[in-house]
Amino acid sequence: MTTEKVISASVQFFTISDDEAGQRLDNFLLAKLKGVPKSLIYRIVRKGEVRVNKGRIKPEYKLQESDVVRVPPVRVAEKNEAPISTKLNKVAELEQQILYEDEVMLVINKPSGIAVHGGSGLNFGVIEALRALRPEARFLELVHRIDRDTSGILLVAKKRSALRNLHEQLREKVVQKDYLALVRGQWQSHVKVIKAPLLKNELASGERIVKVSEEGKPSETRFAIEERYANATLVKASPVTGRTHQIRVHTQYAGHPIALDDKYGEAEFDSKMKAVGLHRLFLHAYSIRFEHPKTGEEMLITAPLDKTLKGVLAKLRAEK
Repeated sequence: MTTEKVISASVQFFTISDDEAGQRLDNFLLAKLKGVPKSLIYRIVRKGEVRVNKGRIKPEYKLQESDVVRVPPVRVAEKNEAPISTKLNKVAELEQQILYEDEVMLVINKPSGIAVHGGSGLNFGVIEALRALRPEARFLELVHRIDRDTSGILLVAKKRSALRNLHEQLREKVVQKDYLALVRGQWQSHVKVIKAPLLKNELASGERIVKVSEEGKPSETRFAIEERYANATLVKASPVTGRTHQIRVHTQYAGHPIALDDKYGEAEFDSKMKAVGLHRLFLHAYSIRFEHPKTGEEMLITAPLDKTLKGVLAKLRAEK
């Protein structure tokens, strides 16, 4: 017997605030009707059951301040999924990883091994965990993403106006992001910029593999040497574009794959790095520079390397 969950038992009306203006109607409904499948949302919009200012509307309509959105009663099949427990170690740890917070945004030092959001068989990611920790928060959205195995800086907007502003800064390339990566061998001093177009392929399993290809999108990463070791180099990588797996593929393309990269790495180098205590991808989003979305003040936030990565570098230094 299928049980039903009542999302809204009666007609609801939402008046769009300045903070909510500018987003698409379908995205607004997905946020308001948590747990409702996208297909059902498109169906009720198509049938005219969702109205904006008493008129029928398309899902891609961009909401304006003071618009009144009518949402019909909604019921969906109950999945009986347990809510995310705030006592889970990984969830609780995130509260300790917040580097900066104010009324419009927060910056978190994401640990390696946690996805930024749930999906692909994962119950939760950083954003779901933050929402579980802060049930009173009306708005929490990722500004950008980093790979599951990459650690470091992740921006989260607490207001839609901040999200819009930061997205605009990313589009205009106002934001500067710097990563630290431990790569195989001796990085050549003259290699300061890699411009290699990247093509993303999604396998039947859902896994994404990226390769350098003339058919790909223009991609650029700037590099600087931080420290040299006997068989490895610590480099600073600053992506100018923001393609999937960009730094990982550009370092591989240069002949210097990142340590313990399960997609683009090199087995012999990885085994040497495991011997000095490394058990995760050595790629860390170290610093970010941007303009505060409310005050316009220049912000520079850094995220320290964790104990494991610091320990690996100390051992490599001792071997020099």
